[in-house]
Amino acid sequence: MKNAIIYGLIVCTLLSTQSAAASNNTDLLSLRDQADVEDDLLMKRLDTVVPALMDEYDRDMWILIAREYNEDPVVNTMLPATWMGARRRMILVFVRGSDGFERFVVSRYPVGDFFETRWNPEEQPDQWQALSDIVAAYDPRSITVNVSDIYGLADGMTVSQLDGLKGALGETLSGRILPDHKLAVGWLETRIPEEMPHYELAVKTAHDIIREGFTGGFIKPGETGRNDLVWWYREKIRAVGLTTWFHPSVAIQRAEATEQDQITMFSAGAEDIIQKGDLLHVDFGIAYMGLHTDTQQHAYVLKDGESDAPDELKAALKTGNRLQDILTDTFKVGKTGNEALKLSRAQAINEGITPSIYTHPIGFHGHAAGATIGMWDKQGGVYGTGDYPIRANAAWSIELSATVKLDMWGGKDVKIMLEEDATFDGESVRYIWPRQVDLHIVK
Repeated sequence: MKNAIIYGLIVCTLLSTQSAAASNNTDLLSLRDQADVEDDLLMKRLDTVVPALMDEYDRDMWILIAREYNEDPVVNTMLPATWMGARRRMILVFVRGSDGFERFVVSRYPVGDFFETRWNPEEQPDQWQALSDIVAAYDPRSITVNVSDIYGLADGMTVSQLDGLKGALGETLSGRILPDHKLAVGWLETRIPEEMPHYELAVKTAHDIIREGFTGGFIKPGETGRNDLVWWYREKIRAVGLTTWFHPSVAIQRAEATEQDQITMFSAGAEDIIQKGDLLHVDFGIAYMGLHTDTQQHAYVLKDGESDAPDELKAALKTGNRLQDILTDTFKVGKTGNEALKLSRAQAINEGITPSIYTHPIGFHGHAAGATIGMWDKQGGVYGTGDYPIRANAAWSIELSATVKLDMWGGKDVKIMLEEDATFDGESVRYIWPRQVDLHIVK
């Protein structure tokens, strides 16, 4: 009985703390309101993005097949907000024909108000045959399916379902199947204007939580471990009613550490105590209304007698900002990710910067589909995803690092590792929320 009472008090205290924390984020919509907005955005996207892509790539039909607990990643982004996954076998069909654009589902159930069903199992018990009859009636020149050896997110058609589709369509129609990633990637990477206010709020919230962790008084130099801060971030995310798509990390760089010690401080298992004079780094991402953020920022822990970070560290951050500018200046519609990587690295090196660029698309997924611009271990270019062209109305996580020697650290290197989410409108890159240009200060 005593233990039950103590446990109850702990739960009540936690819920009270979470409620108070959530009340500080009044701009975040309730789950119910989020669902309404998400469904409005989905209808807008289905009405505009898919027809535009099928026109652009001259595709007659797009078939996506998913089963419960084994959904195509693209299908997951086309379901109503209150649906947690596919029901039974779900076959989504998009058609571009002489009578205009159509979409429907060959399934026992309609998909909310988004896909009406074209199958009556009482009249035709065989779902595959029902699909075959529908496809034959439209007689498309090509049938796109999500198969890709480049993009995992565009490889949602399983072998068994592709075999079932081919068997149902027969030799003539199955010969028109076109395994491809372009429609899937285009759908995933395209951001519409109506999404952006919500994306801005997501990124702003991520920045606010990062700043609070660094500067809100949680850190006690000499006492707080970096994993203490990591778990503070996890609890804070949950307290405000959000989720994270990866476990945050906090790293420490300091003057006294050897190169091997610095590497240890980046490992997930090390429990280092934060000290005065440390440069802290966080890697942090949240999900809000299906949109993902990915942010890396730095904080400096003041030494006794200091009121600001040393000038050398502030200058190092500016070097990182300059590398961001060099990269985003290379963005041009049609240029591949590998071309942007090569150009930006050459310009940075010419300016005396030691760069590492590993920028990735972001949106419905944290590591999303689109033009990849480098990886930390592939600075010469990335096969496949790096050859994909930069497109307008897409978003990237501008992720990179600049290595800078510090006289104050006896000539040792510091790595300024930055990551900020941005969109490209076809003319210029805009950060979804203002990027970090000043170090957070831990007093």
